[in-house]
Formats: sequence, structure tokens, C-alpha cells
Amino acid sequence: MLLLFIVIPLAMAALMPLVSRLWKGLPDILGVATMAAMLALSLSQIRLISAGHRILWDAAAIGLPLKAGLMLDGFSLLLLITISLISLFACIYSINYMEHYGAKGSYYALFLLMVAGMNGLVLTVDLFNMYVFLEVAAVASYALVAFGQKHDEVEAAFKYLMLSVVATTGILLAMSFIYLMTGTMNFKELASMVGTGMNVKLIGLCLALFLMGFGLKAAMVPFHAWLPDAHPSAPAPISAMLSGVLIKVSGIYALTRVVYDIFGLPASVSQAMIWLGVASMVIGAVIALGQNDFKRMLAYSSISQIGYIVVGLGLGTPLGIMGALFHLFNHATFKSLLFLDAGATEYATGTRDLSKLGGVGHKLPITSLTTTIGTFSIAGIPPFNGFWSKLLIIVALVEANHVGVAAIAIGTSILTLWYFLLMQRKAFFGKLAVGLEKVKEVPFYMALATFCLATLCLLVGLFYPWVTAKLIQPGMTALSNAIGANGFSMFGQ
Repeated sequence: MLLLFIVIPLAMAALMPLVSRLWKGLPDILGVATMAAMLALSLSQIRLISAGHRILWDAAAIGLPLKAGLMLDGFSLLLLITISLISLFACIYSINYMEHYGAKGSYYALFLLMVAGMNGLVLTVDLFNMYVFLEVAAVASYALVAFGQKHDEVEAAFKYLMLSVVATTGILLAMSFIYLMTGTMNFKELASMVGTGMNVKLIGLCLALFLMGFGLKAAMVPFHAWLPDAHPSAPAPISAMLSGVLIKVSGIYALTRVVYDIFGLPASVSQAMIWLGVASMVIGAVIALGQNDFKRMLAYSSISQIGYIVVGLGLGTPLGIMGALFHLFNHATFKSLLFLDAGATEYATGTRDLSKLGGVGHKLPITSLTTTIGTFSIAGIPPFNGFWSKLLIIVALVEANHVGVAAIAIGTSILTLWYFLLMQRKAFFGKLAVGLEKVKEVPFYMALATFCLATLCLLVGLFYPWVTAKLIQPGMTALSNAIGANGFSMFGQ
């Protein structure tokens, strides 16, 4: 069953260029249907995983001569659901938005290839296959960023590619050192070997390389330089995918899985994650405040919000982990919503320059409403979903005697509300800007995707006890158990 999460999107990606020749609308239908099937398949596992079970698959079980396996636990299920959910709404949005780009068969082929790579990454149980799936998702994302083939898009994709090469080189070096020391890349086998007579300095180097490599993939400060160019340049649904799920899967998930499952979150890594998270929170928010490009502001905001997640995971306490995982899911919903709204605003007005917008709220009522909901969610205004996850992280910081960091988190949230309200005023309120008299609301499927995501932000906030119990708690339990089973003392833990 786990193999379906990889095989189905890969098979559909292979078919897309062919079916696009049969009927123009067929790629849209198959893209949406594929992601709806992925979402249904992932949701069907909630009851089993929330009961404390894990699902395992081994290539040897079906006679394949490969040493490869897949595992579904609470942490990986949360990411699978998040990937499928955001991908589904991105596909719905693409029905109208990608019309003026053309080549929908190629677009959906790359899109589903990226999804297959992300699904494989969150299910794999060894470092080598993690690297393979990481590259599959990355290569597809490079092409998608440059899909419009304009100068700024190609330049952004090239910058993204070059910096990703640096990240993957560091990751591959760390994996190579670990294999030379242990002779294996399996998470479970590595966890049993780490700390038993191995070279402490070499393990420290590997951890530093992992932190740099996955930190660059996650766009943490100071490894964030590629993101403010890549996100604004990509088509809006791809911006939503990059910020909503890709940086979390290839950066946050991969780093957490390696650090927790293999090394048991050493104290030195914990402290590094907390302070990198604080730097990302503050620097991302401060730079976002000075942006006049709608999507570029959202890109810097993503850096800031990733900081909250990294701080929670760096704490390593049950409450910190729960807050981080909840904010990971919440950020995927409200940031994807905001990027789609930015794309809708640009689609309707022809610009994303906030200084050239103004007063379009009554012309774009659905886009204006959903952007307001996204603003309240990301700023942590109750009862929207962002409030609860930020509250959990702040309480966890206070419990762990990081009161100063908690104060910074609160201050950053206020700053976030400030620059998002400025964006709202510049874009949607006030006097209608010259030249925007004929602006009208975006087509149906674009509005439907943003409306559904906005509704989800509200519903998750209202029904957060169920969400935390069924989706977040199993992931927190899996990571807490990994620390308990794999923690070791060579780094002060």
C-alpha cells in the first residue's frame, strides 16, 4: 500500500504528456483526480496510525533484489496528508491559472514528479533513498520555477539550482562519512551504532553538514538566499507548493528525521536549531516589512514562520514538538492560501507591486476575504489555526525556561500582523488605483481553491482538539520516542 504513494503519481506523470494530446482538459482532470486519490489514501490511515501502529514495507517482501523499505508513522503521515492536501488545491487552482502558460501536460508531469519525490522522501527508512527522492523532488521543482521561461524565472531557477547543489553536496558528504563509519544507511541500524565507539569529531562534522544542507533546503537564516527569488518568480501554484510543502519536506522533515531518529537530538544540535530558528523568525519578519512586492513579502514571511517550527523542534520537549508539527501543518495551509491569493491579485490586476495596487477589495471580494483570513491565521489571531500552534510553541518555550525566546516569538508575531495589515491596506483598501477600474474577480477554480483553504484555516482553528489528537499527537509521539530511544551522551545529552 505504501508503494502506491510513489507509484501512482509517477505513473500519472509519465502519462501526462501523452494524454494532453488526446484532449486539452484531460491533464487538469487527471491531476486533480490523482491528488484527490492521494489525499483519500493518506486520510484512510489516520485511525490505524493514531492508535499507535506503524506500517512497514520491504522490497524483499515482493521479491525485489533491493535493500529498500518504506515506513509510515505519525510523523510521516502528517507530511503525507499535508502534501496531498496542498497539492490538491494547487491543482484545482491551476485549471484556470495555467491556461496562459500552456503546455499543461508537461506542467502536471513535473508537478506529479515533485509530489512522488516528496512522498518517497517522507516514507523512506534509509539515507540513500532519502537522497534519491530529495533529488527527484528538487529537479522537478527547478523546472517548475522556470516554467514561464521569462528572464527572472530562469535566473531564479538557476540560483535555486546552484545553491541546492551546495546543500546536496553537504548532505551527500555527511551520508558518505556515516556509511564509511558504519557500513549501513538504514535509520534503525544507524541509531543502534551511533555513540558506540565512533569518532565523535566526525559525527559532529556530519551533524554540521546535515544542518547546513537541510537548513539551506528549508531556507533557514543564514541559508535563505535562494528563496526570495525562487518563490516570487514561480507560477502561483508552484509558489504555494514550494512554501507550503517542499521546504518543509526536503528541509524540516529530512533534518528532523535524521537528527531525531539517528542521533536522538544531541544538545548541541538542539541549541543550534533554537538559535537558527530565532534568527530566521526575526530577520525574515524585519525584511518582509520593507517589501513592496506581494509575493516577495510572502517569501520572506516564509523564512520567518519556518523559524517558529525550527525553534519548537529544537526544544525537543513534547509540547515543543507538538507546537512545531501543528505550525508546520498550519503554515502549509495559510501560506499556500496567501501565495494563491497573491497570484489571483496579479492575475486580475496585472501587477503584484503593492504601490500600484489599492482599493481592489470591492473588485475582488473573494480574494480580499480569503487574504484577510490568511492574514489573521499567519499573525496568530484567534480563532484561526495559526493562533493555537504559536501558542503551543510559546508555552513550550516558557516551560523550558527560554522566556527571552518566547518574548521574541510574541514580538515577531506582532510584527507579522503589522506588515500583513500594511499589505492589506495597500492592496485592497483605500481609493481604487488608476487603471484598475475594469478589474474583476478571478475565474471559478482559482476562487474555489482559495475559498477552500481559507475555510480550512478557520475549521482547523475551531476544531483544533480533534486535529491535534488525530494528526499532531501521533507525530509528536513518534519523535518523542525517537529521542528516548536514540539519545546519547557524546554531545552532552
